[in-house]
Amino acid sequence: MLSIIEKAGWSIWPLIFASILALAIIGERFWSLRAQLVSPKGLLQGLLQELQSKGIAQEMLNRLVKSSPLGRIFSAALRNANSSREIMKEAIEEEGRAVAHELERFLNTLGTIATAAPLWGLFGSVLGMVELFGSLRPTGSNPAELAHGISVVLYNTALGLIVAIVALIFYRYFRARVDSIVLDMEQQAIKLVEVLHGERK
Repeated sequence: MLSIIEKAGWSIWPLIFASILALAIIGERFWSLRAQLVSPKGLLQGLLQELQSKGIAQEMLNRLVKSSPLGRIFSAALRNANSSREIMKEAIEEEGRAVAHELERFLNTLGTIATAAPLWGLFGSVLGMVELFGSLRPTGSNPAELAHGISVVLYNTALGLIVAIVALIFYRYFRARVDSIVLDMEQQAIKLVEVLHGERK
């Protein structure tokens, strides 16, 4: 590994840092976007049963806020349970936007890495080409300098593409996952509103 870094030149270090950062974000997002953490199964059903037996209590609202992002949306709806359906929906939408923003955390960074990595790889390749042409002289070329220039070009291009491809794949995956989670939470929140207003059982 160290020999590859030496052959690729100093320009490969930002790509190595970007790859480590991308892997850290991917791992963190896999952990944070687990279904049981964001939108626990049975939360709505359990809440409806608790509402029928005990009604709305401050302790319940506090517990919902701490439980999960979906619980925060339910809590926003219940705090406005005595208001009109439109006001409840506005409260849900406001909290939903805040929750969606948190679920999208670090995704812009991952998208930036996917965009910038091939450009930085290209920059490293240009440096390698400069070194490559610098080794060509009228009296002949230095094989060691020629080989080093080719190494810089190939390693930077390859690593830049690898980092970009991996980052782009997971950026798209997490973006679709967040959209799916937000849609599911919206549907559950609408069901809660309809139940509270007697439009649904």
